[in-house]
Amino acid sequence: MELEFGIEDLLNGKRVESDRLEFKAGWNPDDIYPSICAFANDFDNQGGGYIIIGVQEENGIAKRPVKGIEEAELDAIQKDMLGFNKKIIPEYFPKTIIDKVDDRYVIVLWVPTGIQRPYKVPEHVTSKREKSYKYFIRYNTSSISATTEQEKELIQMAGRIPFDEQPNSVAGFDDISLVLLEEHLKATGSKLAKQVSKRGVKDILEEMKLLTGEPERLRIKNVALMMFCEEPDRFFPYMQVDIVKFPNGSVKDPNNFIEVPSIKGSVPSIIKRTMEKLQDMVIEERITKVDYQMEAVRRFSYPYQALEEAVVNAFYHRDYMSYEPVHIEIEPECINIISFPGIDRSVPMDVIKRGERFRTRVYRNRRLGEFLKELHLSEGHSTGVPTIQDELAKNGSPRAVFETDEDRRGLCVRIPIHPDFLKDIDDSNSKQVDADSSSSKKINIDNDIFEKVDIGNEKVDIQNKKVDIEEGKIKIEIIQEETINRQIVRLKIYEKELRKLRSSKPTIENMHQLFQSKGCEQIFGRKDVIEELGLSPAGASKFIAKLLEANIVKNVKGYGKGRYKFVG
Repeated sequence: MELEFGIEDLLNGKRVESDRLEFKAGWNPDDIYPSICAFANDFDNQGGGYIIIGVQEENGIAKRPVKGIEEAELDAIQKDMLGFNKKIIPEYFPKTIIDKVDDRYVIVLWVPTGIQRPYKVPEHVTSKREKSYKYFIRYNTSSISATTEQEKELIQMAGRIPFDEQPNSVAGFDDISLVLLEEHLKATGSKLAKQVSKRGVKDILEEMKLLTGEPERLRIKNVALMMFCEEPDRFFPYMQVDIVKFPNGSVKDPNNFIEVPSIKGSVPSIIKRTMEKLQDMVIEERITKVDYQMEAVRRFSYPYQALEEAVVNAFYHRDYMSYEPVHIEIEPECINIISFPGIDRSVPMDVIKRGERFRTRVYRNRRLGEFLKELHLSEGHSTGVPTIQDELAKNGSPRAVFETDEDRRGLCVRIPIHPDFLKDIDDSNSKQVDADSSSSKKINIDNDIFEKVDIGNEKVDIQNKKVDIEEGKIKIEIIQEETINRQIVRLKIYEKELRKLRSSKPTIENMHQLFQSKGCEQIFGRKDVIEELGLSPAGASKFIAKLLEANIVKNVKGYGKGRYKFVG
């Protein structure tokens, strides 16, 4: 058996995080088997781990040259493991890879998340008398015995198999591209790359643990199709990216837009082509020479790394049975990346609004995340949001904003443009009010809009109030970002529900128009729909019935029969 990537990448920690690695100087089953059990239990849903025998650890990294294992010991160790593996309940067999490093043999134990977890094992597997079994889990870089509460949680996790690890009942080996498979293995430095054409798809997938089921009925796991199928949208509907650009803004001029052809293919291919398109469409660089400074100041309209991280996260955490693509909407002042579903409920709403690190142990596509890490497209450890915010800060850009609805049905990541590039944009959200010293005016401020009033050097935040203007010039900047983001998420959710019912394009367009007119607060009836959309009475009734069926609008009591409002 071979690793999916080069052994050197494993030793220097480039492909795998340190807490998923253990170095063992020699063969000590009592020390090694609690770690095998802990990695197989995968309490934090990180994808298991690796134990490298024959390598000493020094300050958390592999000491070189490695200590190694004598060739004569290799067979004996593997025979011992057969017996010890059976002491794990239920039985678990880690993958064993023998390789040479620094002209010495080492044993790599690849311990992926066990399908039958939770697992328990005697604390001392070499003891013939010991009957006490324990559940082990990983805590940072150590393997520890689970507490009673952790044991309960482990048992609850047993029934949750991530979608990407589940078998696909209709895919066959012909659906896997040898070219994509070989390209991936070459990119990760795996020795398997040279064996693809000779051994074929089935053998390579089996070695990569991408098959499941009985020998006579092997099924391909979903993640293999996501990574190595040229047309995975045949199995996962709307697995694509749709990019739309609104030159004047979707609120000010919604009918003026540029659509990019849908981007389809394997997950790595979609990410690569999406970033190439964004680089062409929105990423600009400006260099300014500063007096008394050797280096010029460089800034980008959008930092590449921030956009890439947001796009990668959209596919990492996507629901692949959702009939909804990843939407990217380019506004004059920002980019909105919208994906489905929203952030897991274990992450509090206030943490989402602050745009901080989202800590969760519930991963929809854990194995897909491993593949993306191998390609250096993802970091893991819930570092996606901090990476986005850090890259924006380094570029001098405002922070990203994360918006979801209460039901966590969708997520909108708003990445703002660098302020220097706003100078070229006609800011449709600002207006200038002039007043001379002898006049007085009243300004009504919309309930739903947060406004910032700049009076000279002083800024005043106002909400749901009136302002007297008596002298000088006052600039009122209307900031609608949060309201707009909520509307975008809601509209995409409504579209998704209508598509499930196979609604026509005119129905979806009419829903957009009615929502933009009424929002979530206004109550309306059939007469309002007729006047707003120009439908016949029968057409309006049919349209409302479709919205009710999709759970987009709801009946409102206390205002007479046939009154409705949009579901917020």
